[in-house]
Amino acid sequence: MSNEQTKDFNAMLHDSKDMPKIKIITDEKTIVKYGGTKMLLAPPIAYDKVMRQISNGKLITVNLIRNYLAEQHGADFTDPLTAGIFVSIVAWASEQRASDKTPYWRTLKKGGELNPKYPGGQEKQKELLEAEGHIIISKGKKNIRYFVDGFENKLVDIRQLK
Repeated sequence: MSNEQTKDFNAMLHDSKDMPKIKIITDEKTIVKYGGTKMLLAPPIAYDKVMRQISNGKLITVNLIRNYLAEQHGADFTDPLTAGIFVSIVAWASEQRASDKTPYWRTLKKGGELNPKYPGGQEKQKELLEAEGHIIISKGKKNIRYFVDGFENKLVDIRQLK
């Protein structure tokens, strides 16, 4: 995202833009890739609601949130593009609030990767996760990417979410 300091992310968080809604997909490649025709567009606040439930020591991935929301709404899958944008909105909105924070740093990308689009980038997310006892490993030499070591063992049981 650009110009983060000038945007009101909490207003964006609460702007549902007529979501949730299910869009019927007809593109064969998309249907094959995601396993169905019913694509959910979930509002940013839906991502916030899930991310707030992740307690200290636990983690979740954007893909797990997407799968959970799709199931909750009877869709085959959730739009991956808006999911990435809305998870970032949740993070930036949390940073703009003085209190009532959402623990966005516990939400990882696919494969346990840290999210460079969060406030403070991967470095801040790394600090927050390490403060909770997670071990962060780096991969690559030029374009260094960070991952939570053994993240699979720390994932929240999605069936326990409300």
